[in-house]
Amino acid sequence: MKPSSIPAAMGDAQWLAHRYDPGHDAFHMRHVPRAAHAAIPFLTDEHLGEQEPLVVRRVEAMAASAAPAPIHFIFHSAYCCSTLLAAAFDMPGMAMGLKEPVLLNDLIGWRHRGAKGLEVARVLDEGLRLLARPFARGEAVVVKPSNIVNPLIPAIMGLRPQARALLLHAPLDAYLASIARKGMWGRLWVRDLFMKLMREGMIAPLGIAPDDYLSLTDIQVAAAGWLAQQRQFQLLAPQLGGRVATLDSETLVARPQDSLAALAGLFDIDLDQATIAAVVDGPVFARDAKSGADFAQGQRAQDARHGLELHGEEVEKVAQWARVIAGNAGIALDLPQSLLARQA
Repeated sequence: MKPSSIPAAMGDAQWLAHRYDPGHDAFHMRHVPRAAHAAIPFLTDEHLGEQEPLVVRRVEAMAASAAPAPIHFIFHSAYCCSTLLAAAFDMPGMAMGLKEPVLLNDLIGWRHRGAKGLEVARVLDEGLRLLARPFARGEAVVVKPSNIVNPLIPAIMGLRPQARALLLHAPLDAYLASIARKGMWGRLWVRDLFMKLMREGMIAPLGIAPDDYLSLTDIQVAAAGWLAQQRQFQLLAPQLGGRVATLDSETLVARPQDSLAALAGLFDIDLDQATIAAVVDGPVFARDAKSGADFAQGQRAQDARHGLELHGEEVEKVAQWARVIAGNAGIALDLPQSLLARQA
């Protein structure tokens, strides 16, 4: 689909700011209707399918962009129900959730290739403006970036002083079990994440000698990545104060209505109890947010138990190792500024 004009596309949130091309200083826009957002887990090429992008020079895009809505964020350390939570904010008239827009990943990659800080900050600011275009009047936009974007959290929150954010994580043992049961692809993913975190200087504070990196097992690598992100969230929470709250996935699954109500309050989105109950009892919470498969009652807990049965010894030993590192590095396993404590 092609728009009638570039201003028409830039005034329409259905035209997603999908990629940034620094070589041509241009945004790649993809036509993604609201229904398509609901049907896919992530806003990646794999899930969006083949479509010729509308390439718009950055200056031209910003000149024609619609006014932004209030924007808020779900930052996470992966495998912690973040996709589910972002999908829950697809609430016409109130909010729209964006699940891992690749534009933000592009800026991390550009920075790693040597882009100057001021250049990245400028495009980040303008990219956030494009992502914040509302689908409907009065809606807020809730963005769930990929966790590889986490090093940009201070910049994102600095550029958007009115924004609020949730720092979401899975408990250590649950995270390790989740990685273990995902097999080879999960293990490859944590190694790729480890390298990216190392490039950001986030692994060094753990006190693991670089000469020991290659001797770490896959699950130790997963634990080190978890610790690095947990440390970042622990430091960010007091720095950002009342603008952020923390939540773990087990609490979200055990208390979904309370969690959603508290998060709507943090984001200043006016949801009544009936709306919250309808979301929690509806299809978003009843299916796997990534695969779309239906969840039977209690299946999440059953899958977790099954993972621990298969990999329990390895997970237990690595978790014990990780707790020693956490103690030595001053990393809290339970984060401050609990989301549900705000509601109490």
